[in-house]
Amino acid sequence: MQNDLDIYVGWDSREPIAYEVAKSTVLKHATIPVQVVPIKLEELVEKGAYTRDIDPLASTEFTYSRFFTPWLAGYKGWALFCDCDFLFFGDVAKLLQYRDESKAVVCVKHDYTPKAGTKMDGKVQTSYPRKNWSSFMLFNCEHPSTRQLTPELINRESGAYLHRMQWAQDHEIGEIPVEWNWLEGWNEKPANGYPNAVHFTNGGPWFKDWQNVDYADEWRAAANAVDPDWKAI
Repeated sequence: MQNDLDIYVGWDSREPIAYEVAKSTVLKHATIPVQVVPIKLEELVEKGAYTRDIDPLASTEFTYSRFFTPWLAGYKGWALFCDCDFLFFGDVAKLLQYRDESKAVVCVKHDYTPKAGTKMDGKVQTSYPRKNWSSFMLFNCEHPSTRQLTPELINRESGAYLHRMQWAQDHEIGEIPVEWNWLEGWNEKPANGYPNAVHFTNGGPWFKDWQNVDYADEWRAAANAVDPDWKAI
């Protein structure tokens, strides 16, 4: 079994500091070889791999490009995707225990229905079944169902089909603990310290209107270490 992990992180040109913090905190805690790769929509477009029309409901540039993770990994081994709005406190080596060759993908199976109508810097907050499942996905890239995630399918299918993981059978979707995709403002704060990965799904401290969220001080400290000159947007 592989004892390293490639991590593909959604990258958005509006919030590059979020990616840098996710990357730096992954690497800070990792005890296995890890390669962190940004998924940049512009690069996929330049390669001719991404041809979807602009979706007015897409809140980030990686709304659909996240599903290119298995393709980018050459459909080999296991690879992790996560949104850029994550802050890691845990060692991603611990994720390897959840690999199961019978599963196409492994994720936190949230039952999440956001109350607010907007998020981040005024983006529309949409509700749909399995919301946030696709924000942190450990892909079994060689699984037959995962290998269906070709550029052609990703460009063709609906957001509902992709994000609800309808490309896999229900029994092919494995589960990992909520501590790996802990939703700030939704999940109960752990009594014994920190989750493994905080997800600022509504908005993080790099947005002016989201300065007082849980773990904001820890995020700002990580941001200052990466770029002392970063500014909230």
